[in-house]
Amino acid sequence: MSIWHTPPNIEVVNQFSEGCMVAHLGIEITDIGDNYLCGKMPVDHRTKQPFGLLHGGASVTLAETLGSIASGLVVDATQKKCVGLEINANHLRSATSGWVYGTARPIHIGRTTHIWDIQITNHQNKLVCISRLTMAVI
Repeated sequence: MSIWHTPPNIEVVNQFSEGCMVAHLGIEITDIGDNYLCGKMPVDHRTKQPFGLLHGGASVTLAETLGSIASGLVVDATQKKCVGLEINANHLRSATSGWVYGTARPIHIGRTTHIWDIQITNHQNKLVCISRLTMAVI
């Protein structure tokens, strides 16, 4: 059973992010299943810190982007909006090039809050970051 309010369209979701930080960092939504949303982000000059490693803040941006989009797709957007309330992240492994891939899955979908587990991996499917995002439904 799908968690989405209406069947999401990846092209429309990616167009919605044009002209903001999501597009500037090269984040793209790549897959949407019945109960998950996936995206990717390049590890390049936009997302690295001065030592050449993926910036932790870029990982958090990817995580919050995936969870925020997912929350927005769960609710009736004509009636409700979802905004970030809290996010945490554990950075487990560095990345220096290529892409990182994130998957957001719901932990809790309530009337006033959503909680998402976001796992970010490298091209070898090794965990780079684990994040938990709490969204307020307003």
